[in-house]
Amino acid sequence: MFDIPFDFFSLVIAIIAFIFARKAFNQAAMLRARLDAIEATQARPGQPPLTPLQELQQTLAASSPGIAPEQPAAVAEVESVAPVADDRPAGPSNAGGGSPTPPPLPQPGPGFEERIGTRWVVWVGGLTLALGGFFMVRYSIDAGLLGPGVRTLLGGAFAVALLAAGEWTRRKESISAIEALPIANIPAILTAAGTAVAFATVYAAYALYDFLAPATAFILLGLVALGTLAAALLHGPALAGLGIAAAFVTPVLVSSSKPDFWALYIYLAIVTAAAFGLARIRLWRWLAVTTIAFALLWTLPCLQCGPSMVGPHAFHVMSGFVLAALLVVCGFMFGPPADEGQIEPISSGSLAAYLLGATMIVLASFHADTAIIAFAALVAGTLFVAWRAQAATGAVGAAALFVFVVFAEWAIRGNPDMLVLPGGPLPGIGPNATDGSVSLHLITAAIFAVGFGAAGFLAQGRSISAIIPVVWSAAAVFTPLALLIALYARIAHLDRSIPFAILAVVLAAAYGAATEVLTKRHNRPGLPISIALFATGALGALALALTFALEKGWLTIALALMSMGTAWISMQRPIPFLRSLAAMLAGIVVLRVGYEPRIVGDAVGTTPIFNWLLWGYGIPALSFWIASIFLRRRGDDAPLRTVESAAVLFTVLLAFMEIRHAVNGGDVYRYSAALTEIALQVCVALAMAIGLERLRIRTGSVVHNVSAILLTAFAGLASLFGLLLLENPMIWPINVGGAFINLILLGYALPAVLMLLLSYAVAGRRRASYANTIAAGALILALTYVTLEIRRLYHGPILTRGETTGVEQYTYSIAWLAFGVALLGIGIVFNSQRARLASAAVIALTILKAFLVDMSTLTGVYRALSFMCLGLVLVAIGWLYQRILFRRQTPPAVPAVQPGT
Repeated sequence: MFDIPFDFFSLVIAIIAFIFARKAFNQAAMLRARLDAIEATQARPGQPPLTPLQELQQTLAASSPGIAPEQPAAVAEVESVAPVADDRPAGPSNAGGGSPTPPPLPQPGPGFEERIGTRWVVWVGGLTLALGGFFMVRYSIDAGLLGPGVRTLLGGAFAVALLAAGEWTRRKESISAIEALPIANIPAILTAAGTAVAFATVYAAYALYDFLAPATAFILLGLVALGTLAAALLHGPALAGLGIAAAFVTPVLVSSSKPDFWALYIYLAIVTAAAFGLARIRLWRWLAVTTIAFALLWTLPCLQCGPSMVGPHAFHVMSGFVLAALLVVCGFMFGPPADEGQIEPISSGSLAAYLLGATMIVLASFHADTAIIAFAALVAGTLFVAWRAQAATGAVGAAALFVFVVFAEWAIRGNPDMLVLPGGPLPGIGPNATDGSVSLHLITAAIFAVGFGAAGFLAQGRSISAIIPVVWSAAAVFTPLALLIALYARIAHLDRSIPFAILAVVLAAAYGAATEVLTKRHNRPGLPISIALFATGALGALALALTFALEKGWLTIALALMSMGTAWISMQRPIPFLRSLAAMLAGIVVLRVGYEPRIVGDAVGTTPIFNWLLWGYGIPALSFWIASIFLRRRGDDAPLRTVESAAVLFTVLLAFMEIRHAVNGGDVYRYSAALTEIALQVCVALAMAIGLERLRIRTGSVVHNVSAILLTAFAGLASLFGLLLLENPMIWPINVGGAFINLILLGYALPAVLMLLLSYAVAGRRRASYANTIAAGALILALTYVTLEIRRLYHGPILTRGETTGVEQYTYSIAWLAFGVALLGIGIVFNSQRARLASAAVIALTILKAFLVDMSTLTGVYRALSFMCLGLVLVAIGWLYQRILFRRQTPPAVPAVQPGT
């Protein structure tokens, strides 16, 4: 006897109570819904309330539809003797003399009990049947009741019994009036359990008992999987999912010390064909996608076998590609029907997936000749299928991308120095003995370029949709240019090459001719965008021709000129894509400069101004400014702002890089910056901020607005931390040069003048606090300039040498006082309140110096003269304010009032 704990009975009772409570809750909800419907019927205007007997009748009718309740005889007699007068107008509801028909009641959803009884129990039952077969075998093993052969036979018999039961129940349901639940189809679940037991039985006979050879087990497991797929035609998608999973897992379960890849891939081809056929018959998109994913996954582990096994791998992707084209691609051969002018994701994705597999085979085999030929065949097949079936046009773009990946990897493998990495080149990068021949790559590249280019040109006007010709034209422009760049990197090693420049010119001529021919055609969907793409390709090819024929730095210039040309074309052809393309080219140039700020590396030279920085930054800056003018004529949008940002950035970088190059003897990577460099950068930043403030008034561009603020902020921070602290010659021993024409003039006087001009440029157009802050900075720099020049007169070029004498302190006071008086005079003459306030600040600083410094450091006549001069100036200032600025007018005399008037 088994000891069953009391907690088990408590749990069972709780579950039963929960089920009954749930059932009662559902019944109460149904009654509440019916009662609400009855109340709604009674609430109709113009109808008297129902009697209790009528309410009871309607309740019974609602609870038992199709059965008319019988009326008691006594009630019938009363109604026949004394009929109730009815003043209601005759209508549809009472035309027959009966009560109005109540509205249909809402059908409640399946309750908790219904879900358990009709769905969950079925699923749990199917799982239990499958597990029962497994556990029976396990029990026979543990108890030693039956031998291995008998166990296997019993497992097979149980599987056959389940399959037979599934087929019997399916046929019984098909001839009965009972409708099966799709979510819990009993025949399908019984069949699924039978196939699972059959699969486990075959695997146990192979793996546990060694009854079957690997080949036999492989064939039997495959047949079970294929049989499951076939049964899915009758039993639905659940069985199809089980079958496809079992089919692709079978090779993992049956292992061998000497795997036969040909047998594996032939088996996978059969499974893929069966799955694609089933997906096509039932139109199960998910089954096609799942099959493609599993087939692509089976490509990955086999790539580690090396280039010697390219043949089976190529057969795998090519067979899958052919099957997908025949059965999956809409509108091609046996595929589903297609919508005209639409790109269908699964049709394009299926071809792209097998192209990805072919690409991986090429890369893993180090570009073996067989892999290249197979890849080229699949690319050609993609173009052919997409030409015949527009639903697969998306695969054309994927094919162009994979072609570039293959040839770019081939170029990098042949030039490891192209990868600048701190730890050296990546493992596996570099030439390999099994690499494909250069001639084969050149022939393949030529075929690809001609194929994509010609197909993209001829595809124009063949579709009622705009997206189809645009995809073809984009691939026609991108693929030849990408191939030309990859071959140039591999063969010419990014050096000058006249033959590649000639090829680029020929390509530009071809694109230009295509543009001219398409321009003369009647307008068709997508034609304007395709014309713009071919015109952009012509500009790109010309830019590459310049790059190939000239030095490396011309690539930056060529891309910038290409951005300008694209902006000009967008003005002639108002296509939004061209504006975005101009912005993308500008972004590429910015990234290129970020990679190597010197443009040409060490070849930049040491000549000030007229070096490669002038061309590498100046020409792109000019190109971007012109491109922004072109783009602004069609509106203000994100592409315009991107190009304007690039124009401002390259202008600033040109000035800063030239300054750094000139000051540091050509070394732009020098760690520290001197007073000269900071002073020049502050002056340039302020000058450009003034120009941008004027420009933003005309353009209203947010880029010009923000750029002006950023440059002003940079100039202020550089002045504070650079000029006044880190490179202040009064704090650090810095040689400032001559008496008046020196670094002090450059570092403090000139920035002060530029800040003053900037404050007037923003006055009235920005907040007053912004302009006043800039004016305060100008005042500080000007006063610093006066102070440092006086110290230069007393101490020589090195201002930190020697002691400060009384005469020097007196000179500071006189100079500050004179500076304040001069500002006051300017404020009075030009009626500038800002100048007068600056004068007050300088004079207040002078007063503080007199009382805090002069009184303690000066002696004798210098102390007396300092205070006397200060006093006279303050009295004079007070007189000026009283007599000139704020002179009080004497009020006119009021005549005396005579008495009596």
